[in-house]
Amino acid sequence: MPGSVPESAPGTEYRIEGLAQASGATVRTIRAYQDRGLLPRPERRGRANVYDGSHLARLRQIADLLDRGYTLASIKELLEAWDAGRGLGGVLGLVAEVHGPWTDEEAARISRAELDERFGTRDDAAVEEAVELGVLERIPGRDDAFLVPSPQELAVAVELHAAGVPLPAISGHLRELRGQVEHIASRFLEFTTEHVFARCLGHMPPTDADAAEAAALVRRMRPLARQSVDAELARAMRLFATRHLQRHLEVDAPPAARSGTRAVQLPAETIRAVENLVGPERVAAFVATATEREVRARALDDFTSTHRRNSQIDQIG
Repeated sequence: MPGSVPESAPGTEYRIEGLAQASGATVRTIRAYQDRGLLPRPERRGRANVYDGSHLARLRQIADLLDRGYTLASIKELLEAWDAGRGLGGVLGLVAEVHGPWTDEEAARISRAELDERFGTRDDAAVEEAVELGVLERIPGRDDAFLVPSPQELAVAVELHAAGVPLPAISGHLRELRGQVEHIASRFLEFTTEHVFARCLGHMPPTDADAAEAAALVRRMRPLARQSVDAELARAMRLFATRHLQRHLEVDAPPAARSGTRAVQLPAETIRAVENLVGPERVAAFVATATEREVRARALDDFTSTHRRNSQIDQIG
C-alpha cells in the first residue's frame, strides 16, 4: 500500500523508553501525543505502562505526516477517521503522490573541490548562500561534499558565472525568480483545485476511493504545470528578447545620406556586420531603415501605453 508504515514484529512490547528508542521520538513527545489523543493509551500492568507494535506504527505515521508539513490538528482528524473505520491507506497514498518528484531530474553529489573548479573560484559566502537557497544541501558528517537537488539549476549558475555574472547577482536573481515561480505554482494549484480536485476532496478526510481518484489526478496534472510554464516562458522570451535587442542596437540617427541629417559614428564591428549582411553599397540605407523602424515601433508602444492608461482612467472615472 502506498504510504503505509511497516509495523514491528507481532507480539513486541515496549516500555515508554524502549518505544522512544524504537520510534525516534522522545519520551516527552510520546506523552504529549497521548494527551492530545493522537496516540492510544498503553495497557496498564501493575505499575507499568506497556506499549505494543500498534503504538510504534502510529508514531511512525505521525512522524511521516509531520515531515510532509501536516499539523498535529490535521493529523488527529485523519487518525480519528482511520480509527472510525474510514481507512487511512488512500489518504497516505495521496500524500505520497503529492510529495513525489515533480521533475525527472535526479539529485547528484558534488565535492567542494569540484564546486570550486566549476566556478573557477573559492567563495565561502556564495556557498553558504547556495545552501540557504537549497541549491546545495549539506551531507551529514561531510564538510567536503554537498547534495545537489537540481543539477540543472547548478549548471545554469555555472554558465551565468562563466558569462561574467557575479555570484551575488545570480543568487539575487534566483530569489526574485523563486518568488515569482512560487506565485505561479500557487495559482495553478488554486485553479486545478477549484475546477478539478473539488469533486473528490470536497470533504476531509476523504474516503479511500476519493483519495485514490485525487492521486490519479495528481499524476495526470503533474506534467501540465511544467508544460504550460515552458510554453509561456518561450513565448515571453521571444517577445522580450526581440525588443531588448532592438533597443540595444538603436542608433541616434541614420548616417548623413541627404541634406539636413546628422552624421553618427557607428563601431567598425557594426559596419562590417552590416556590410556582410547587405553589402557595402547598402549600409546607409539599411541603418536608416532600421532606425526608422525602431522609431515607429517606439511611437506605437507609447501610443498604446497612453491609450491603455487613458482607458483605465476613464473606467475609474
